[in-house]
Amino acid sequence: MAFIKQLSGIGKQDVGIVGGKAAFLGELIKAGIPVPPGFVILANAFDRFIQKTGLAAEIEAALDSVNPDAVHTVEEASEKIKAIILEKEMPDNIAAAIINQSNALNAPFVAVRSSATAEDSARAAWAGQLETYLNTTKETLLENVKNCWASLFTPRAIFYRFEKGLQKEAISVAVVVQTMVQSEVSGVAFSVHPVTQDKNQLIIEACYGLGEALVSGQLTPDSYVVEKNKLLIIGSSISKQEKMLAKKAGGGDEWVAVPNAKKEKQKLNKEQIIGLAKLVSKIEKHYSFPVDVEWAIEKGVVYVTQSRAITTL
Repeated sequence: MAFIKQLSGIGKQDVGIVGGKAAFLGELIKAGIPVPPGFVILANAFDRFIQKTGLAAEIEAALDSVNPDAVHTVEEASEKIKAIILEKEMPDNIAAAIINQSNALNAPFVAVRSSATAEDSARAAWAGQLETYLNTTKETLLENVKNCWASLFTPRAIFYRFEKGLQKEAISVAVVVQTMVQSEVSGVAFSVHPVTQDKNQLIIEACYGLGEALVSGQLTPDSYVVEKNKLLIIGSSISKQEKMLAKKAGGGDEWVAVPNAKKEKQKLNKEQIIGLAKLVSKIEKHYSFPVDVEWAIEKGVVYVTQSRAITTL
């Protein structure tokens, strides 16, 4: 049984085995969008892990103890499930497949991202529910894959199951492993203005360092509004940035001070803003629906690290 697929070899037809996040990345590669190279550990690896370790009954019992109106029961179930997943050994054949692919990728640091197989269903949008581990090393790779599996049972993911009536449905999780982009500047973009819902305006938000700090709401980004038809920048808001998220020497990430000369500067120049606007419009055109795009710039090269439908419109 195969547990791995290359990102370049998957697409939307594979969402059931690779999850929404990975399927989107595969589609972007097909459309000629620059995506960091990587592979996906299929949902069947998680399913086999649960089967081999006999954890299904324990997980079900923990979820049965949840009363979504009593927060402590959600937190207790989450802690219990995560602990039993993390303490079990990964089956040797799955571990070997992951390590072989990681060696072939030949990247000193990788990003490890959860990709839930329920992510694209009409009733459930798992975007933002599961975990991502940046600057993962070969030493921490298998542990972070298990952390991604366990993040299917964070308190907010459990709440989400109950809110959507999914607590009895089989939800699985695939894991994306990609070469880590050490971004000088990164951010998000929305192909439709998320506030006014103007379809001819897109918004780009940018910060120094890794984009995770912006996505998690820990930084106030620069914001640029672009008119799509004429590719005109029609508004910008520049934020002072004191600190940024960057790679720690031994792996993982840490907050570092932004150099004084850059703190109050605009993060992107006009050429970069227009270039990103073209890229985001191209992604929207490929999908034929409004998209939310995460991007990163390393040494002048733009990469798209994630893309999904805008669920708030």
